[in-house]
Amino acid sequence: MSRPEVRFFNTLGRRLERFEPLAPPRVGLYTCGPTVYNHVHIGNLRTFLFEDLLCRSLRFLGYDPFQVMNLTDVDDRTIAGALAAGRSLDDFTAPFIASFHDDLRVLGVRPADVYPRATRHVTEMVAIIERLVERGFAYESDGSIWFRIAADPDYGRLSGIDLSGARQGARVASDDYEKEDAKDFVLWKGAKPGEPAWDSPWGPGRPGWHIECSAMSAKYLGETFDIHCGGVDNVFPHHENEIAQSESASGRPFVRYWLHSEHLLVDGEKMSKRLGNQYTLRDLLERGLSPRAIRYALVSVHYRQKLNFTFDGLRGSASALKRVDEMLFRLRHAAAGAREAGGGGAVLEGRAAAFLAEFGRALADDLNVSAALAALFELVRDVNVAIERGEVGEADRDTVERALHRADSVLGVLFWDGEAAAGGAAAGPTDDSIRERIEARLEARRRRDFQAADRIRDELAAEGVVLEDTPQGTRFKRRSG
Repeated sequence: MSRPEVRFFNTLGRRLERFEPLAPPRVGLYTCGPTVYNHVHIGNLRTFLFEDLLCRSLRFLGYDPFQVMNLTDVDDRTIAGALAAGRSLDDFTAPFIASFHDDLRVLGVRPADVYPRATRHVTEMVAIIERLVERGFAYESDGSIWFRIAADPDYGRLSGIDLSGARQGARVASDDYEKEDAKDFVLWKGAKPGEPAWDSPWGPGRPGWHIECSAMSAKYLGETFDIHCGGVDNVFPHHENEIAQSESASGRPFVRYWLHSEHLLVDGEKMSKRLGNQYTLRDLLERGLSPRAIRYALVSVHYRQKLNFTFDGLRGSASALKRVDEMLFRLRHAAAGAREAGGGGAVLEGRAAAFLAEFGRALADDLNVSAALAALFELVRDVNVAIERGEVGEADRDTVERALHRADSVLGVLFWDGEAAAGGAAAGPTDDSIRERIEARLEARRRRDFQAADRIRDELAAEGVVLEDTPQGTRFKRRSG
């Protein structure tokens, strides 16, 4: 199968562009990781899952991505948390780094190639700042080093920010500020009592937030690389400042393609602690929700569209996955029956190939996951029709399953191995629990409460357990990869 032309919406220029990596098939990819002062919430996870989908799609389309995801373990928030807890920075951030990796495992996110920590790359940051000072793009004041935005005539081209109203000489030292603060930003902060500090040519201190990503991306991907990702909230000031300092230091283009995922809403509203809707993955798992359905919900909406997360939507995700589960269950039984009857044609071979071609074209079109999923469920429908007509042979089972495994190398939800994905944290219900729920379903059916019976079946399907009603009773089977 030939590779379709790949196009991405480049935030730099705000247009769809043909994707042409520097050294194909390799793709250098930098993805902004978490600031590890707390557990990540589902809005963060939406971005990390988009980046996982991007990496998987690039592999599907014949590329070889090398992904770097940074861990911001020194900034205003991590330092404040460590001081409040009376712990060292490493001790304070360690459990949040561990929980971040646990969340990714539970949701089936494939690990990045490198997870550099900011505190381990201060030497590289100091070297970039020295170059900026030497070239006149940075200056020392108040014991800190600042980037001189007026020295960069291209500043603002990523975000479209207009600096004409910015007050001359105003500066921002905070690592956590809003979009109206378009002024000189800090590269190196002079040491304060009680805060962690590193040596530098300007005395002890620590790096500002923005310089961290410039240093780590350059170390692992070079001064110019292919793709930089993050959430839309990173466009300004963080990514804008990365461009300014990186290109001013190197004299070379920084990133060729910028991809940004939109915000996640909860029940139509922005997440906030005040509204009580800022969920972590643990919050959802404690409600008994399926990691598989959560992953599906978070990847099933195009990354440039706002995603409205609702519990009804999660139930819809479980129902969608159930359709695939039931088709595969029927296909395997139909294929076994055909083998016993001496049949075994391959009528679905062409249909499976057409599905993969359509699936690939959708991914190549700026990760059009909606079109990719539409192609998937058209295949599910066509296989079900072939089963009803008695046209399915044993070879068809292998053909369809191979095609779905290929698609699932991108989606990561069709052949769900809960134990492997969750590292044992969400391996699914025990056999005893399944049997208890089967008995509860049978009791509901005896009462003719078919709605309750169907709900139990749907819940088990969402957890990777398929039920089969036979004359000898109800049997169950765990789905595996």
